[in-house]
Amino acid sequence: MRRTDPIVAAATPRGKGAVGVVRLSGDDLGVFVQAILRRELAPRVATLCDFHGDNGEVLDRGLALWFPAGRSYTGEQLLELQGHGSVIVQDRLVRCCVAHGARIAEPGEFTQRAFLNDRLDLAQAEAVADLIDAQSELSAHYAMRSLQGEFSAEVHALVQSLIELRALVEASLDFPEEGLELVPSHQVLQRTADLVDRLERLSRNAHRGRRLRDGAKFVLIGSPNVGKSSVLNQLALEDVALVSDIPGTTRDVVKEQIVIEGLLFEVVDTAGLRESTDTLELMGMARTRNAAAQADLVIYVEDASVGQGEPNPLLPSADKYITVRNKIDLTGEAPSLIRDRERVTVSLSARTGEGLEHLRRAMLEAVGWSNAEEGVVLARARHLVALDEANACLSRARQVTHSRELQAEEFRLAQAALARITGEFTADDLLGEIFSTFCIGK
Repeated sequence: MRRTDPIVAAATPRGKGAVGVVRLSGDDLGVFVQAILRRELAPRVATLCDFHGDNGEVLDRGLALWFPAGRSYTGEQLLELQGHGSVIVQDRLVRCCVAHGARIAEPGEFTQRAFLNDRLDLAQAEAVADLIDAQSELSAHYAMRSLQGEFSAEVHALVQSLIELRALVEASLDFPEEGLELVPSHQVLQRTADLVDRLERLSRNAHRGRRLRDGAKFVLIGSPNVGKSSVLNQLALEDVALVSDIPGTTRDVVKEQIVIEGLLFEVVDTAGLRESTDTLELMGMARTRNAAAQADLVIYVEDASVGQGEPNPLLPSADKYITVRNKIDLTGEAPSLIRDRERVTVSLSARTGEGLEHLRRAMLEAVGWSNAEEGVVLARARHLVALDEANACLSRARQVTHSRELQAEEFRLAQAALARITGEFTADDLLGEIFSTFCIGK
């Protein structure tokens, strides 16, 4: 398998649609242009053509676009056949291309070639997948910013500052007999501190972006009949969970994805916790505890109409939780959001919807998110690891002031960690893992 051998794939999802796109990329696509289109194509101009099969039969009629090497998405010659959205027609076109020497593209191979041909860096390539997978307007917005290179530009700026600092520090190591110190030690420390500040700011924005990309998992727990399912239905703005006055109605977890101010949440309704001998109900409560253990935050729902009682002894412990006092429509209370050092309490009515805006606000605050924050980058786990590793290297460099050799090594390691984000130094197995998550035609 060569890096530039011709590859082909359908670039639109399988299924019936108005338009279907078949895409080819490689170092010489002239044979496909002649065999399928039987005419010359002007570069980067949409041309109405018949698409021919092996036996001369016209398979479809549509638009053909040919992009020369260096001016295409992949950096190679690229041919797109935009025909009707029939799965049968697309499959026949793909088989025709394979018969003339192309092979079926691996997942993400078009974007991988764009990376290998310096059309995108690795962070931008990952932003392509994030944009395709975006489940809210806000995540799509930040994915597009990363694709345009904003995250990469910040990383490159940090790398460039590290290179300049390394050059000054290592120059003094190259001429020890002259006692050359191009930059005094206190200036090295000041520059390092400035780098740490910039890196920590980027890391904070990356952690916020990771939350935006992956969402947050909240679990509703409480005794039977306190209104957990009603709270979920209000958050989802539809009846996704069965509601009944009969205790123990919810026997299994019910998951629903909701978006609050652009941030994705997975909210899980669970079986009520109470003493029971019912086998199915006991299995449901076991799943409740398991879901709570995996949650980012637990929403503990209680019935405000029965007064302040003792906490349910069966409730699982959680590091972070919101207490929801439901059914205030029965008590005459006003909806409220109360914060203290130990917990956040929201009073609401899931029946009328009063106070739900307080719960949504408390959920956003619980994960430290505000869509008004600037500089957020849609980060992945590997980006956060690299940023943390670089920060640790710079922290050690500030401690080894007695040795320029050790400082220089920590600066080098920090630079290498940051370079992995954009793919300047990346192992082939990591590339395979990253691009394997893409769809076939991208």
